[in-house]
Amino acid sequence: MKIAVIGAGIVGSLIARKFTRYKVDVEIFEKLPDVGWGVTKANSGILHAGYDDEPNTLRAKYCSRGNEMYTALSEELNFEIKRTGSLVVAFNDEETKIVEELLKRGKTNGVKELRILSKFEALEIEPNLSREVVSALYSPNAGVIAPWEVAQAAVENALNNGAKLHLSTEVKSISKEGEKYKLNTSKGFFSFDAVVNAAGLWADELAESAGVKVTPIHPRRGQYILLDQPNAVRTVIFPTPSRAGKGILVLPTVHNTTLLGPTSEDLPPNEKEATDTTAEYLAKIVEKAKKLVPLVNLSKTIRTFAGLRPENDIKDFVIKRENNMIHIVATRSPGLTAAPAIAEDIVEEIVEKFDLQKRDNFNPVRKAIPKIADMGDEEKEKLISQNPSYGRVICRCNKVTEGEIVEAIKNGARTLDGIKFRTAAMFGRCQGSFCTVKIMNIMKRELGKDFEDITKNLPNSNVVDGVVR
Repeated sequence: MKIAVIGAGIVGSLIARKFTRYKVDVEIFEKLPDVGWGVTKANSGILHAGYDDEPNTLRAKYCSRGNEMYTALSEELNFEIKRTGSLVVAFNDEETKIVEELLKRGKTNGVKELRILSKFEALEIEPNLSREVVSALYSPNAGVIAPWEVAQAAVENALNNGAKLHLSTEVKSISKEGEKYKLNTSKGFFSFDAVVNAAGLWADELAESAGVKVTPIHPRRGQYILLDQPNAVRTVIFPTPSRAGKGILVLPTVHNTTLLGPTSEDLPPNEKEATDTTAEYLAKIVEKAKKLVPLVNLSKTIRTFAGLRPENDIKDFVIKRENNMIHIVATRSPGLTAAPAIAEDIVEEIVEKFDLQKRDNFNPVRKAIPKIADMGDEEKEKLISQNPSYGRVICRCNKVTEGEIVEAIKNGARTLDGIKFRTAAMFGRCQGSFCTVKIMNIMKRELGKDFEDITKNLPNSNVVDGVVR
């Protein structure tokens, strides 16, 4: 039996990996040149607790369950989680009532260990919080991850267990031919027994191409500011939510930086690539973030960026079945948190339907790239004695070594961003100013590429036109 998974974001990658536990042929299709580069790449990276979601929605069904699943998943796939906890802060009595409603909703949704803190209890947990706060909802189970790392890890593990990956392969439409499904892609036609459509912003269009009616998607843009301000906050800090969403946050990242955002801008359906940032919305981020944490230091800004998430009018995930197709549409927030639980249910549904048998040789463990920056002296010395390239630091900001960059290339990195999102090189304070050329030299050596052929990310994003000397 052959199964196609369309989309190598967080949802598609975890589904594909889960399928490789069984005796099936799994093929993953991704329109971009690397894994996790769509909706998955540019979001807040928060593992939500599940108190914000309306009861009896798919969001509520999957969020807290997915949150709990991430701990075991991180142990198998070797990616980092910081269980920072989260605070939803109130500045007056009216906002305190909203916080109390969130507590009730969270309990209905099965969220554990939620409690309301006084001002002084909140400040004890988060010393840099505004002194104007009067109360806060505290969830110790919330946390942060690097979402693209999870997708990369899941796909690497899936490939090691026999899956096949088609990068830079856009699925344009799905059609049925007898008992089979035909994918019309940018690289030809492929035939499958079952299809899972997890194509992010384009999932609705692919479903429509197969004759399946789903809620239309429009992109919701979120702009961000990233600060090189370690330890500005310990927890994920939310304002009280509004009809527009969870609001502009201040949160730590797994790379020891501080993230401000996102904005919430609904765009027309035809603007699914509109990742611009604007002075107007960046100013709003600064205003709202400083209200939460006055010590936020904008002079420490590393970069600004924007991501797009799939939104629909019902503000809930849509999972539509049609024979042997499953379409997963509008995985808006908290789609990242919900992804492992969604993957589990989707795969179990197909397994039961086709009576799939488990493989005896499935290996759930993915070995991560060693990170010199996280090692003690004895561990560093041992690794460097085995492979001296781990003793040559290439990225000074994040202390990424040549050995790590070479390993990223072995794991599939073919662009500068492919290395960046696997190692954190070029992710730090200088944003690659000091290390990009060194990394390009390593890529030239390892891949046999000329400088002129090395791209930042997408085709035609070449970094240099030619060599002067």
